Amino acid sequence: MTGNLRVVLKRQPEGVPVPEDFALEVAEAGDQGVLCRTRCISLDPYIRGRLSGRHLTGVISPGEAMSSELILEVAESAHGFTAGAVVRAHGPWQHHVRLDAQSLQPVPNDIAPASLFLGVLGMPGLTAYAGIKTILRPKSDETLVVSAAAGPVGATVAQLGRIAGSRVVGIAGSVDKCRWLVDVAELDEVINYRRENVREALDRTCPKGIDMYFDNVGGDVLAAVMERLAHGARVALCGLMSQYNSDSPLSGPNPGLIIRARACVQGLVVYDHEALRNEMQTALVEEIQAGRLAFREDVSRGLESAPDAFCRLMRGENFGKALVDLES
Repeated sequence: MTGNLRVVLKRQPEGVPVPEDFALEVAEAGDQGVLCRTRCISLDPYIRGRLSGRHLTGVISPGEAMSSELILEVAESAHGFTAGAVVRAHGPWQHHVRLDAQSLQPVPNDIAPASLFLGVLGMPGLTAYAGIKTILRPKSDETLVVSAAAGPVGATVAQLGRIAGSRVVGIAGSVDKCRWLVDVAELDEVINYRRENVREALDRTCPKGIDMYFDNVGGDVLAAVMERLAHGARVALCGLMSQYNSDSPLSGPNPGLIIRARACVQGLVVYDHEALRNEMQTALVEEIQAGRLAFREDVSRGLESAPDAFCRLMRGENFGKALVDLES
């Protein structure tokens, strides 16, 4: 275990995290469970809520290891797992770790790269699939709007809506992201919220109103969409990127807008939909292999890059599923 390091939270971030909020330190693998070598770390916006103690998965306090979903390789055969097997589990950001055998989920060896099980075939994919299947239920004659549409959740939602025959409008924050959404993800319209007035752009792209909205950001974008809901609209509230870095809650949209549109607004928590995981993976693998579902990964190399990569994510500078590769 020489050189076994981990990333810890050094201090409570104020606003957008900076690399100085984190530190590398020597780690112990532990003496219970299956010894694993970390191959890939998932970086996700919800982690910022854990640093502030505002996420349902619990708090990460200063001095504690950063943690998230990981792709790991079993280092020593034990508890029914064979050395070399690839698994998915939640664990600390460190090179080697022992984890409870019951927490290890085998990763199919016929689908590559394995990192897909942290992205489009993992929690982001399950979030998107559950939102489409249980809340939005897209139809061919309707318009779907998706915020953070170039992210791993948003891009999957948008493309599943397009596959279902809906007209899809994506909202993203850079020229490159908007170009990818049109040229690769094949969305009908895109809005660059950094260059356009979102309300005016929604009037232009959704002249008949918005039938479905998948929200990843909250804040003013959510309010702008709610002002334009069509009768019978469905809204999936999933992420709050606009306020993860703030200690002050933002004001919400006028409930009268929901009443006027006779809209159904529902919060989406991915942990409620674990029963859909196998169905999701089967369905999305089919779409990927058929060339109908595109994805992107934003990969940083080496454990020491994790703090900066996480800070980039929270500044909105990533393009695709944010990952840290420990293999290279």
